[in-house]
Amino acid sequence: MTETDTNLIEGLRQQSPKAQQQMLDRYGRDVFAQVIRLVSVTENAEEVYQDVFIKVFKHINRYDAEKSSLKTWVSRIAYNEAISFLRKKSAPMVYCEDYGDRAEVLSDTEVDETIGHANQETVQLIRAALKYLPPEERAVITMFYYEEMSLKDIAYVTESLPTTVASKLSRTRKKLCRIIKMLQS
Repeated sequence: MTETDTNLIEGLRQQSPKAQQQMLDRYGRDVFAQVIRLVSVTENAEEVYQDVFIKVFKHINRYDAEKSSLKTWVSRIAYNEAISFLRKKSAPMVYCEDYGDRAEVLSDTEVDETIGHANQETVQLIRAALKYLPPEERAVITMFYYEEMSLKDIAYVTESLPTTVASKLSRTRKKLCRIIKMLQS
């Protein structure tokens, strides 16, 4: 941990308004980007964003530098707040059972051909398809692809194992591919 992080954490533990502002300046944009990708509606994302930093400031004493970086710890809080918010909302989701085992039948090559080429049409299809995924699956996809988090960091955020994250990522990519094909038809 850098000296800057140490000073920031100490200031937050003392409830310094200056430290709180530094925290917002340093991590606010990333947190909002993470939340908006999951929650989608700006007004709701703003609400979740505020809840995230209220929790960060309130629970800073629980932060353990041995377990994760400060950024990953804040990301975990953002993830949990966004997922909690989404669970309260009802939106159409596509679960694996909706397709039986068909999502598992797709090969990695077929998935790469469908979502592997980042042209504008594909990006729009992926964004549209993400809305149909359950919150936890949407979160894994966004953390891995948009935030470029490692499997280890995603595992910390989601309170799971890196191997579990890798499996969920593989299954969710296949499901995303199936949703994109459904949207195209």
